[in-house]
Amino acid sequence: MSLRALAWRIVAISLAACGAAALAIILAISYLHSPKYGLPYRDQFAAKKADEWQAFGGTWAVYDGGMRNDSDERGGKLMSGSYNWSNYLLEADVKLLGQDGDAGLVIRGSDEEEGADSYSGYYAGLRTRDNSLTLGRASHGWQEYQSAPVPEGVQAFRWYHLKLFAYSCQIIASATFPSNSGNTTTVAIEDKDCLKTGRIGLRSYSSGGEWRNVRVSEETESDLRLMLAGDLLHRQAIEQQPGGGITVFGSGSLPSHLIAQATVPDAAVQSINSLRLVPSSHTVIATVRGVVSLTTPVLYVQDSTGGVAVLPAASPPLKVGDEVQVTGTVEARDFNSTLRDATIHLLWARTPVPPVSVTSSQAATGSFAAMYIEVEGYLEGKEPGAQNTLVLKLESGQQSFRAIVSERRGDLFFRDLKPKSLLRLRGVCAVDPEYTHNLTPFVLLMRSTDDIEVVAGPPWWNAFHIVAIGFAALLLAFISHFIHSQVKQWRLRAVLEERENLAHEMHDTLAQSFAGLGFQLQAIRNRMPEDMPAVHQQLDLACDLVRHSHEEARRSIMMLWTESQESMELGRILELSARKIVEGGTVSIVMSQTGTSRSVPLRINDTLFRIGQEALANSVRHARPARIQISVCYEKNAVRLEIEDDGTGYDRSSEKKGFGLRGMRRRATAISASFEVITSPGAGTRVVVTAPLPPRLTLNTLPAYIWRRIRGFHPDEQSRETSYSRSDRG
Repeated sequence: MSLRALAWRIVAISLAACGAAALAIILAISYLHSPKYGLPYRDQFAAKKADEWQAFGGTWAVYDGGMRNDSDERGGKLMSGSYNWSNYLLEADVKLLGQDGDAGLVIRGSDEEEGADSYSGYYAGLRTRDNSLTLGRASHGWQEYQSAPVPEGVQAFRWYHLKLFAYSCQIIASATFPSNSGNTTTVAIEDKDCLKTGRIGLRSYSSGGEWRNVRVSEETESDLRLMLAGDLLHRQAIEQQPGGGITVFGSGSLPSHLIAQATVPDAAVQSINSLRLVPSSHTVIATVRGVVSLTTPVLYVQDSTGGVAVLPAASPPLKVGDEVQVTGTVEARDFNSTLRDATIHLLWARTPVPPVSVTSSQAATGSFAAMYIEVEGYLEGKEPGAQNTLVLKLESGQQSFRAIVSERRGDLFFRDLKPKSLLRLRGVCAVDPEYTHNLTPFVLLMRSTDDIEVVAGPPWWNAFHIVAIGFAALLLAFISHFIHSQVKQWRLRAVLEERENLAHEMHDTLAQSFAGLGFQLQAIRNRMPEDMPAVHQQLDLACDLVRHSHEEARRSIMMLWTESQESMELGRILELSARKIVEGGTVSIVMSQTGTSRSVPLRINDTLFRIGQEALANSVRHARPARIQISVCYEKNAVRLEIEDDGTGYDRSSEKKGFGLRGMRRRATAISASFEVITSPGAGTRVVVTAPLPPRLTLNTLPAYIWRRIRGFHPDEQSRETSYSRSDRG
């Protein structure tokens, strides 16, 4: 194979590999962006897994086989699915956790942000303010398209089955209510300027919510007709074109007073901060008003002056953001107080209190005990805690603290937190010994992993990355060396094939021509009269020259012949070559081999063969030996070749270097081999060539081998000469 053909083959293989890789990438991207990717979908809330969901506000947690938003926050959303989903049906069981507000489902959602209606998509939900099923579109603002009254009303803490269907620009919502009749209310619209694709979501406004059995399935036009026909008898609203809706915020839900409670006069209500002044030796019953900042593991209530832990005797269902009135026995502590045996009255559904941004040093003083704060710190460690909690160990400057969070929606986010990351955390500052265990000055009690924000990742330059880079560099160097070696082997094989072709061409033309010329000259001599001695002498000389040229041509062909090098060992090849050189003479050839035979790279094997051939030719031509010894020794990381004769030798000090020796030395240098000639007059000549072999790569030898290859090999330091050759050698 020629070098050009080899280059074209390499280019063709590379182009084919690149084309296959590009096709695989295109197919993978097309599949991932397909509207069917990920469908059908079913939640894994019962298995306490929800890592695929992304929260935008709210306090989301897996609870009792479902997903719960335990917060009155305006517009809390939990999104999942693919942005490429197009025509599908989303259905789930929905429960409202408050007497005012709404909760429901989002389809074809995108551009999500925290805040009321801060997304694009369609929303259908159950609303308690007017006991209706509402359907509309959010585009960072709310436009209500349809609402239908619910005959039995919308009640909190009861399950409803909600469906939200999208096909092309047809949007249909239906709700089945928990009654014996199984009444279904349906609203449907056709939005000509509709959103084509988007993902799904769970959403509540001004009320907490709970969802379970969330399912998504791909739908077709026949499913659309079937759904419209099946709900025709139960439909409470008629399809109509949107456009008359009014753009408002919050799906039309407004905070309102809940059921009137018997409360104490405002004059009797104390500020939470004043509870710290109660002597610990006195039993005092106090009443405070505030907003719920945390529900688990302990209920915390906060007003404008501070926060207090509440241990109720009995409590209504509470959510973060509820305004409550608490009456209980004051238990004063060093930095905060606790209300025991408390009675709680739910007053209003409010927005959760915003966190107070403080430093870890400020939080450690206890001034913000029992308050909802925001603090930053570097993650030093993480571990699972008691009762399905996760514990973070953090540092900020010289201050250490811990954070405890419930394992709410799976621990994928927790596992992805990397040590030395800068985190911003929101939670209630607890300084009580039952949380701190006297290990840190304060502990942050967080509502969910959504209260953890990664401000900056860990420093990139760490021990793990250094080791990984080093390993990658070694691997890259090894691969590069392997590819380089393979290319060199391919080039060498191409050169050897060309030499083989040249040898065959010379054999078929030049050698045969010499044979024919010698035959014709011999025929002419035989026909010449015997009385022409001068002509006979000239013809004999011509025949000798042709015979000598024929022998030289055969020797050149033998020098180019490499057909059997791969099938025979070095010593055997040289022995056959030597016997052909001395054929018909009296020189004896002795061959010996020591060491365990091993595979020798083709380039090294060929070079040693050429050096051995030249050494044998020089011995036969100039030294007139009676015996030639060929020795091959395989060592651990080298192969040594020795050609020794018992010929005349030569005087190293009086002779100049011949062309043959220069050629052998140049060949040895090309493979980083040492070349040595030992001779003296009358004592014969010994040629020694030692070529290094690539080490057998193991886990122990690989780094040293690669380092030697990177540093480079200096053959001048390895080769040495101990003799000089005379001009008639070579």
